[in-house]
Amino acid sequence: MRTVTYFFIFLNLSLAVFEEPAVYPLPFLVTSLVEVLCLLVFFGRLTHFAKVTLRNVFWKDTKNICIMVAILLSLTDLAIYGVLRIYNVSSIRWSRIVRPIFLINFAESRQIRRAFRSIRNTLPEITYVFLLFMFSLLMFSLMALKLFGERNLQTAEGLPYFKNYLEIVFDLYVLVTTANSPDVMMPAFDFSSWYALFFIAFVIVNTYIFMSLFLAVVYNNYKKHLKVMFGGVNCD
Repeated sequence: MRTVTYFFIFLNLSLAVFEEPAVYPLPFLVTSLVEVLCLLVFFGRLTHFAKVTLRNVFWKDTKNICIMVAILLSLTDLAIYGVLRIYNVSSIRWSRIVRPIFLINFAESRQIRRAFRSIRNTLPEITYVFLLFMFSLLMFSLMALKLFGERNLQTAEGLPYFKNYLEIVFDLYVLVTTANSPDVMMPAFDFSSWYALFFIAFVIVNTYIFMSLFLAVVYNNYKKHLKVMFGGVNCD
């Protein structure tokens, strides 16, 4: 039973690869039939669990309620999407975001729930570090707007360079990962090589300091909650 449940959970999550927009698109009829089959298996598993559990215990368990709601939402969304598709109305499958609920809330997924609970308990404690990082990003973006916004610089594609504040925030956010380095700084560097100091300072503060601090806080808090959950066992 556990193997069957895991298989259909995996199949249900894998549908995202084949549904529009898809990596390997399949006809809507195929993906919808597979999804209905998965939902029937989940409902059957839930019914079987209800048969061997006291009624008041079953209905007090939040996990069972979450699974039932996820099944109803998925079926409703599938029906609405199918009807709109018949009338050539463009829409999206908003119920895809509830599919991980099946992975977390079935009785067989105890270890996954523990890990998820540790992540959930860790989030409030990393909020302050994240807010500090966002404050630093916003301040550097404001400085970039003042430094480069009035110099009529252009990107390699001929677009205005650092004219819009929100676009600056996004470009510098990507720069934290160094994915757009050094392209994002080249228009400013071509204007004056001294402007490279701004981007060097930004990378040092946000990539090397804040990201390391953020990773350390996440790891330490996650390890702490995991240790408490397993009763003091060493989680290293």
